[in-house]
Amino acid sequence: MREYGLIGYPLSHSFSQKYFTEKFIREGIADAVFHAFAIPSITDLPPTLQSHPALQGFAITIPYKRAIIPYLHQAHGAVVEMDACNCVKIINGQLYGYNTDVIGFEKSFLEKRLPQHNKALVLGTGGAASAVAFVLNKLSIPFQYVSRTANISTGTLAYGDITADIMAQFNIIINCTPLGTYPQIDTAPDLPYHLLNASHYLFDLVYNPSKTKFLQLGEAQGATIKNGYDMLVLQAEENWIIWNS
Repeated sequence: MREYGLIGYPLSHSFSQKYFTEKFIREGIADAVFHAFAIPSITDLPPTLQSHPALQGFAITIPYKRAIIPYLHQAHGAVVEMDACNCVKIINGQLYGYNTDVIGFEKSFLEKRLPQHNKALVLGTGGAASAVAFVLNKLSIPFQYVSRTANISTGTLAYGDITADIMAQFNIIINCTPLGTYPQIDTAPDLPYHLLNASHYLFDLVYNPSKTKFLQLGEAQGATIKNGYDMLVLQAEENWIIWNS
C-alpha cells in the first residue's frame, strides 16, 4: 500500500486528505492511502515518519512551510530561493523538498488578472506569502508586504500604514493569512475596504468558506475576487506528479 500525507497544525478541516481520498476513489487507485498528520511541533516529524515507513511523500501546510527546511536532505531551487516548502518526496528515507504553491498560485491568479492589475499588496509574511512573492517577481508585478507589525528593514507595512493613496496605487490584494478560515468566518484582514472599487482584484488563499469576509467586502465594492480552491487543486495535482515521478 502506497502512503501519502499532510503535516500541519491544526488539521481539523484538511483539504488534502478529502481531496486525495476522493481522487483515489474517482480514479480507481486502490493501492494508496492519504493521512492527515496534525503534529503540534515540527519536532514531531521524525517520529511520525518512523511510524509510517511506507510513506512516499507528504504535503506541508501552516505553520511548517518554513520549519520543514532543516529536515530536508535536498531542496529544489525554488524552495531555497523562497525558504518555503509545501511538498516532500521520500526516496530511500531521504526528504526531497519542492514548492508547488508557486504553480498553483500562478495558474489560478492569472485566470482573473486583467492588464490594469499591476501592483500588489501581499498580506502576511509566512511561507505561502513567499510563494506568492516568487510568482509576482516572475510576472514583474511590484508588491509590498503587509503585516500586523511594520518592518523597515524588509519594507513591510503595518495595516495601520495603509492610506487612501496606497489603496489607489495597489490594485491587487492577496490574502496569505489564515484570517477568515472556517470556523472563524467573521474575521478579515484590517483594511479600509470602503476604498476598494472595480479596479481592484482580491485573491484569497483561503478556500473555506468559498467566499470569505475579505472577499465579500471586496465584492461589495465591485472588486474582482477569487478564492484559493483552484490553487489548492492545482498544487495537489502537482504534488501527485512529483510523488509518482
